[in-house]
Amino acid sequence: MRKKEATILIVDDDEDILFSARVWLKKFFEEVITINSPKKIIPTLNENNVDVILLDMNFRRGFEDGKEGLYWLKEIHEINKNIPVILMTAYGEVELAVEALKKGATDFILKPWNNEKLYASVNLAVDISRKNKKLQQWENLQTSLSEYNLETKSPKMQDVMKTLKKVSPTDANILLLGENGTGKFVLAEYIHKNSKRKNEPFVHIDLGSLSENLFEAELFGYAKGAFTDAKIDKAGKIENANGGTVFLDEIGNLSPQLQQKILTLIQTKKLTRIGENKERFLDIRFIFATNADLKKLFNEGKFREDLYYRINTVEIEIPPLRERKEDLQNLSEFFIQKYQKKYAKDNLEFENFEELNNYHFPGNIRELEHSIERAIILSEDGKINLSLQNTPVSAPENLTSLNLEEMEEKMIVNALKKYKGNISLASEALGLTRASLYRRMEKFGL
Repeated sequence: MRKKEATILIVDDDEDILFSARVWLKKFFEEVITINSPKKIIPTLNENNVDVILLDMNFRRGFEDGKEGLYWLKEIHEINKNIPVILMTAYGEVELAVEALKKGATDFILKPWNNEKLYASVNLAVDISRKNKKLQQWENLQTSLSEYNLETKSPKMQDVMKTLKKVSPTDANILLLGENGTGKFVLAEYIHKNSKRKNEPFVHIDLGSLSENLFEAELFGYAKGAFTDAKIDKAGKIENANGGTVFLDEIGNLSPQLQQKILTLIQTKKLTRIGENKERFLDIRFIFATNADLKKLFNEGKFREDLYYRINTVEIEIPPLRERKEDLQNLSEFFIQKYQKKYAKDNLEFENFEELNNYHFPGNIRELEHSIERAIILSEDGKINLSLQNTPVSAPENLTSLNLEEMEEKMIVNALKKYKGNISLASEALGLTRASLYRRMEKFGL
């Protein structure tokens, strides 16, 4: 019988109980942790990804009322309400069992237990734990998607949405192309939400923010003892998305060595954690995104041609905001409503909306959103006044004479110069994370 990949925590002050429960449950579950004091519960939960807890109800001699178990049940659920807790006691009063279940226990087991009953109870709790995690991921995704407005009057964007509606229900690999801030992450979530995997995990991985040293550990996971700080077995981000969708952002920033690892993953749908020999099979749909010109990169030998053709079964170009000005008013009103509610400022009026149509928006929708948020925070007398000249990084001169990579380098130089080397301000103006800006600075030798 194949063991379930689950971590069970057993808490009891009787070493014999801990030993017998561990020996029995280790036959069915990958990891069984035992501790002899409830005071160790919180540190153990902080250090391990626990799926189910078996918790004794009485730890002090002479006390048989179960109050300690109920107290620690409450403490556990304050940390994570989704962890199933099975309470154990040698004193089987019906009233105590009823109270425990009312307080949120998943099950109530009498000691000494029947081994088959113990296994059945823990196995059911593991299934509940997995469903709870998926439900939480689904709720988070729904909350995230509710923050966006995908209505469009732009013919270019309407074409994009038509394509997305066709490809979302399939399992085809999709490559989203577009400048920073055009909404690639939002559209990747839209694809997932409208796919057959919509009730499974959606995992976003910013490849631009991962160093080569952390790449394998973060994506593929590792076994306990694989390296100095590997104190527990840990699944990687890819494995945590099993059954769902993985969105690999900034795919154009990978080194040739890391490109090979991603290519192998896509081709085989298998991975091996660092420090293990066991292959794990995956059921995953991939979405990719970049603002780089991949065709130019593989012509220059900087991007694998075979990887390029693997990731772009469907290639979708997202227009920059300056090419979809029809959506400016709709997007602006959406962001105004969003941040009026967030900062409790009602009935604000836009003073200089006309200026938006004449603005270049190098940071695209992200820049528009940040500009409106800042203006609402600083608003006075019910007026919103966007100071666009202070928000953007100026677009480089002679755009037509620069290729995409040269333009990117020029804008980064301008941003760093404008904000006097302040990485936080420069990255915000460019619509990048700090880590992504650092990687580009390293790439251009800045």
